[in-house]
Amino acid sequence: MKDLIFSLSIPLPLYRSPLSSHHLYAPLLPMSTNFLASQTFLRTIFSSPKPKKSWAFIMAACIHTSRTEAPLSYERSQLDEHNSVYNYVKYFRPNFPDLDSCGPISENQSKNIHSGADLEFINPNPNEDEDDLWSKMRDEARSDIEEEPILCNYYYTSILVHESMESALANHLSMKLGNSSLPSGTLYDLFLSVFAEDQEIISSVVCDLRAVKERDPACISYAHCFLNFKGFLACQAHRIAHKLWSNGRKVLALLIQNRVSEVFSVDIHPGAKIGKGILLDHATGVVVGETAVIGNDVSILHNVTLGGTGKVSGDRHPKIGDGVLIGAGTCVLGNVRIGDGAKIGAGSVVLKEVPARTTAVGNPARLMGGKENPKKLDKIPSFTMDHTSHISEWSDYVI
Repeated sequence: MKDLIFSLSIPLPLYRSPLSSHHLYAPLLPMSTNFLASQTFLRTIFSSPKPKKSWAFIMAACIHTSRTEAPLSYERSQLDEHNSVYNYVKYFRPNFPDLDSCGPISENQSKNIHSGADLEFINPNPNEDEDDLWSKMRDEARSDIEEEPILCNYYYTSILVHESMESALANHLSMKLGNSSLPSGTLYDLFLSVFAEDQEIISSVVCDLRAVKERDPACISYAHCFLNFKGFLACQAHRIAHKLWSNGRKVLALLIQNRVSEVFSVDIHPGAKIGKGILLDHATGVVVGETAVIGNDVSILHNVTLGGTGKVSGDRHPKIGDGVLIGAGTCVLGNVRIGDGAKIGAGSVVLKEVPARTTAVGNPARLMGGKENPKKLDKIPSFTMDHTSHISEWSDYVI
């Protein structure tokens, strides 16, 4: 029998390795319920807009090899009471000897610096927008905890323990996509490094959050979208994979694509280019091919395929303009362009170009008003999310 007792006293946040970053604190709430569930402690955490850097925690863990006798400190029945702690310590056991890899975060790493380049279309002041949105998400998390105290640990480790949206998103995606052979701690470091390398990704994340909140009536808060909307999470994971793909790390990018497909049922090739302000509503069954391009402020519903015709190589996938709305179950096949502000009715099969601000529907799709004089839309369909205007004029079918 081997027992190793170790304790760490670390001011938050001091380290960023998988073991000693925020991952370290995940078991703390269930481990010390008497102290951490006290009203004094909860007021300390949830009353201030940012976590206090002076907090210090002591964590003790017992790591053991196979043995027949009962452990000295922990009975298995006690561990069952705090199953999340038991699994967490067991899961990260291979990383424990690597304590010398822990390094302090420099001040430059902890700051969120955005250049603001090429953001005029959607977001003229990305820095301020991100800070405001992150502050609002933290307020929403505190409000949700007051309503459902049972979610205290979940909201704390997912949002409130983090000082930036980058850290929270890297953590949340890594926990969703990690598995036994691809540890979440490894993914967390990878995702955070990608965010640090390309600051535009977080600007796009902010635009996507606002798009979902404004266009989807089912979205009750930014925190709700950030934590629970798989279309949003799949889109952000793709942004990471696309960056890796663009940097020549194609094997890793394809692995992330595969994990996103398995976890979220969204299959976006890492080579596809996606703009900002994207809503993947419901998202199940969305497929986007390698050479597809999706513009800004696009809304796409579930079971949409942006694919090839099956007989062409090279640049073979659709090009979707800004402000386009694509209804559920639609297939857009081949290197065809969907013009800015166009609308594709649900269940359509599009094989030819759709002009800007027009509506196409059917299998094969045809333009409302006819090819020679198509009816023009006076509003951006991806904003209005209006799936039925003018389509009733296409058919006299009634129930």
